[in-house]
Amino acid sequence: MTPHQIQLVQTSFAQVAPIADTAAELFYQRLFATDPTASALFKGDMKEQGRKLMQMIGVAVKGLDRLDSIVPAVQALGRRHRGYGVTEAQYDSVGAALLWTLGQGLGAAFTAEVQEAWTLAYGILATTMKDAAKAG
Repeated sequence: MTPHQIQLVQTSFAQVAPIADTAAELFYQRLFATDPTASALFKGDMKEQGRKLMQMIGVAVKGLDRLDSIVPAVQALGRRHRGYGVTEAQYDSVGAALLWTLGQGLGAAFTAEVQEAWTLAYGILATTMKDAAKAG
Protein backbone atom coordinates (compact mmCIF):
# COMPACT_ATOMS: atom_id res chain seq x y z
CA MET A 1 0.00 0.00 0.00
CA THR A 2 1.15 3.50 -0.71
CA PRO A 3 1.34 6.10 2.06
CA HIS A 4 -1.62 7.86 0.42
CA GLN A 5 -3.72 4.68 0.49
CA ILE A 6 -2.86 4.14 4.14
CA GLN A 7 -3.89 7.73 4.88
CA LEU A 8 -7.20 7.18 3.06
CA VAL A 9 -7.97 4.11 5.16
CA GLN A 10 -6.99 5.85 8.39
CA THR A 11 -8.93 9.02 7.62
CA SER A 12 -12.05 7.20 6.49
CA PHE A 13 -12.01 4.93 9.54
CA ALA A 14 -11.80 8.02 11.76
CA GLN A 15 -15.03 9.17 10.10
CA VAL A 16 -16.75 5.85 10.89
CA ALA A 17 -15.43 5.55 14.47
CA PRO A 18 -18.07 7.87 15.97
CA ILE A 19 -20.79 5.49 14.75
CA ALA A 20 -18.85 2.33 15.63
CA ASP A 21 -21.76 0.55 17.33
CA THR A 22 -24.08 1.19 14.39
CA ALA A 23 -21.37 0.23 11.90
CA ALA A 24 -20.75 -3.06 13.73
CA GLU A 25 -24.47 -3.83 13.77
CA LEU A 26 -24.75 -3.08 10.05
CA PHE A 27 -21.68 -5.21 9.37
CA TYR A 28 -23.04 -8.29 11.14
CA GLN A 29 -26.49 -7.89 9.62
CA ARG A 30 -24.93 -7.76 6.17
CA LEU A 31 -22.52 -10.62 6.86
CA PHE A 32 -25.26 -12.94 8.13
CA ALA A 33 -27.61 -11.99 5.28
CA THR A 34 -25.00 -12.69 2.60
CA ASP A 35 -23.30 -15.66 4.30
CA PRO A 36 -25.66 -17.48 6.67
CA THR A 37 -22.88 -19.96 7.50
CA ALA A 38 -21.07 -17.18 9.36
CA SER A 39 -23.82 -16.76 11.94
CA ALA A 40 -23.06 -20.20 13.39
CA LEU A 41 -19.63 -18.91 14.44
CA PHE A 42 -21.09 -16.40 16.90
CA LYS A 43 -22.58 -17.54 20.17
CA GLY A 44 -22.19 -14.60 22.54
CA ASP A 45 -23.33 -11.03 22.97
CA MET A 46 -23.26 -9.45 19.51
CA LYS A 47 -22.96 -5.90 20.88
CA GLU A 48 -19.80 -6.92 22.70
CA GLN A 49 -18.59 -8.77 19.60
CA GLY A 50 -19.21 -5.61 17.59
CA ARG A 51 -17.15 -3.55 20.01
CA LYS A 52 -14.31 -6.06 19.74
CA LEU A 53 -14.55 -5.99 15.94
CA MET A 54 -14.36 -2.21 15.77
CA GLN A 55 -11.51 -2.12 18.27
CA MET A 56 -9.56 -4.72 16.28
CA ILE A 57 -10.14 -2.85 13.04
CA GLY A 58 -8.99 0.35 14.75
CA VAL A 59 -5.74 -1.24 15.89
CA ALA A 60 -5.09 -2.67 12.42
CA VAL A 61 -5.88 0.64 10.71
CA LYS A 62 -3.56 2.57 13.03
CA GLY A 63 -0.79 0.06 12.37
CA LEU A 64 -0.98 0.03 8.58
CA ASP A 65 1.97 2.41 8.30
CA ARG A 66 4.08 0.04 10.42
CA LEU A 67 2.81 -3.39 9.45
CA ASP A 68 5.70 -5.22 11.09
CA SER A 69 4.40 -4.05 14.48
CA ILE A 70 0.92 -5.56 13.99
CA VAL A 71 1.73 -8.72 12.01
CA PRO A 72 2.22 -10.92 15.12
CA ALA A 73 -1.19 -9.88 16.50
CA VAL A 74 -2.85 -10.39 13.10
CA GLN A 75 -1.24 -13.84 12.82
CA ALA A 76 -2.47 -14.76 16.30
CA LEU A 77 -5.95 -13.61 15.30
CA GLY A 78 -5.79 -15.87 12.24
CA ARG A 79 -4.80 -18.87 14.35
CA ARG A 80 -7.69 -18.16 16.76
CA HIS A 81 -10.10 -17.88 13.85
CA ARG A 82 -8.96 -21.28 12.59
CA GLY A 83 -9.94 -22.65 15.99
CA TYR A 84 -13.38 -21.04 15.65
CA GLY A 85 -13.88 -22.86 12.35
CA VAL A 86 -13.61 -19.87 10.00
CA THR A 87 -13.32 -20.96 6.36
CA GLU A 88 -11.45 -19.34 3.47
CA ALA A 89 -14.77 -18.38 1.85
CA GLN A 90 -15.87 -16.61 5.01
CA TYR A 91 -12.88 -14.27 4.76
CA ASP A 92 -14.31 -13.17 1.40
CA SER A 93 -17.75 -12.71 2.94
CA VAL A 94 -16.28 -10.62 5.75
CA GLY A 95 -14.39 -8.46 3.26
CA ALA A 96 -17.51 -7.85 1.20
CA ALA A 97 -19.56 -7.03 4.31
CA LEU A 98 -16.84 -4.67 5.53
CA LEU A 99 -16.73 -2.76 2.25
CA TRP A 100 -20.52 -2.56 2.14
CA THR A 101 -20.62 -1.27 5.72
CA LEU A 102 -17.99 1.36 4.98
CA GLY A 103 -20.04 2.46 1.99
CA GLN A 104 -23.09 2.84 4.21
CA GLY A 105 -21.20 4.74 6.89
CA LEU A 106 -19.20 7.02 4.61
CA GLY A 107 -21.79 7.66 1.92
CA ALA A 108 -20.37 9.87 -0.83
CA ALA A 109 -16.99 9.91 0.94
CA PHE A 110 -16.61 6.22 0.05
CA THR A 111 -15.06 7.00 -3.30
CA ALA A 112 -13.56 4.45 -5.67
CA GLU A 113 -10.13 5.47 -4.40
CA VAL A 114 -11.12 4.90 -0.76
CA GLN A 115 -12.73 1.57 -1.66
CA GLU A 116 -9.57 0.46 -3.44
CA ALA A 117 -7.43 1.41 -0.43
CA TRP A 118 -9.71 -0.54 1.93
CA THR A 119 -9.73 -3.51 -0.43
CA LEU A 120 -5.93 -3.58 -0.38
CA ALA A 121 -5.76 -3.16 3.40
CA TYR A 122 -8.27 -5.93 4.03
CA GLY A 123 -6.49 -8.17 1.53
CA ILE A 124 -3.18 -7.78 3.33
CA LEU A 125 -4.69 -8.45 6.74
CA ALA A 126 -6.86 -11.37 5.60
CA THR A 127 -3.96 -13.00 3.75
CA THR A 128 -1.79 -12.68 6.86
CA MET A 129 -4.54 -14.28 8.97
CA LYS A 130 -5.19 -17.09 6.48
CA ASP A 131 -1.48 -17.87 6.10
CA ALA A 132 -1.07 -18.07 9.88
CA ALA A 133 -4.15 -20.29 10.16
CA LYS A 134 -2.74 -22.68 7.55
CA ALA A 135 0.68 -22.75 9.19
CA GLY A 136 -0.86 -23.59 12.55
